[in-house]
Amino acid sequence: MIDLRSDTLTRPTPEMLAAMAAAPVGDDVYGEDPTINALEAKVAAMLGHEAGLFVTTGSMGNLLGIWSLVAPGQEVVCDVRAHIARAEMGAHAALHGTTMRTWTSPDGVTDAATIASVITPDAGPYLVSTAAVALENTHNFGGGTVQPYQHLVEVSALCRDAGVGLHLDGARLWNAHVATGVPLADYGRLFDTVNVCFSKGLGAPVGSMLVASAEVIAKARVQRKRLGGGWRQAGVLAAAADYALEHHLPRLGEDHVAAKAFAEQVVALAPDAVDVSSVATNIVVLSTGTRPAAEVAKAAAEAGVLVSALGAHMVRAVTYQQISLDQAASAGQILGGILAA
Repeated sequence: MIDLRSDTLTRPTPEMLAAMAAAPVGDDVYGEDPTINALEAKVAAMLGHEAGLFVTTGSMGNLLGIWSLVAPGQEVVCDVRAHIARAEMGAHAALHGTTMRTWTSPDGVTDAATIASVITPDAGPYLVSTAAVALENTHNFGGGTVQPYQHLVEVSALCRDAGVGLHLDGARLWNAHVATGVPLADYGRLFDTVNVCFSKGLGAPVGSMLVASAEVIAKARVQRKRLGGGWRQAGVLAAAADYALEHHLPRLGEDHVAAKAFAEQVVALAPDAVDVSSVATNIVVLSTGTRPAAEVAKAAAEAGVLVSALGAHMVRAVTYQQISLDQAASAGQILGGILAA
């Protein structure tokens, strides 16, 4: 079985497991885990920020980042297919009283003018005021789209001029960095809060990181505890994340090549399923035409390939460390044949 449902399916390598076993640990709730403390400082510096907070999941990182920018009853605006809007179980509203409005874009990338037309920083006593904008890079449901750097610069300037916060869901920012060569710190400094994930393409078993100013992170640490996110000797997990940064970050480009090979094999048989030129990283979103996505995913599973049905007529395939180039190409042939039938 070739499992392309998500890059969360990565598994720790033997070398990563050895690094985890050797990690010095302490109690992180007391701030005494040396491996976590070192990772937080390292990632914050990599992303051009003062401080970091190691958290269990990307959803928790997003929840805390947006909470730090948006008071109860205020709104964050984002793309209609953003992870925070579609895949975080309504947590921002349910737990933090945050409302949300969205703009629509074909692939998760819009323009600053569209965002400017949506935000209402001071909406008065009868409407909801915008407190933050959230962008996603790479954009998951948009097909692993990389946000153009100049677009991010323009949105950053827009938000600062308007007096609203800017959050980055950078769960796969590592992929954007590898695909474009833009330094991580250049991305990070454009945002007030940034969330990055270690358990997707980087291959760590658990963990994400929120980075921001020291003041914001100090408050987020308290809120993490309120949410039940305080943990103890989690340095064993931080060691995995650090190993991934040192050894797996440079190889993410291989996943991008494999995703392109998958897409090329699909379009050889089903030309309308995807625009190969749009495949920038490790995610490929396929149109199933008039056929239900669930039906296509079921047929693919029966043929030995697992993909995710993420819409009525959309399936997603994601490459990662355990998927070889040959496996990706073979899977593309299978999906292409199913879509062409």
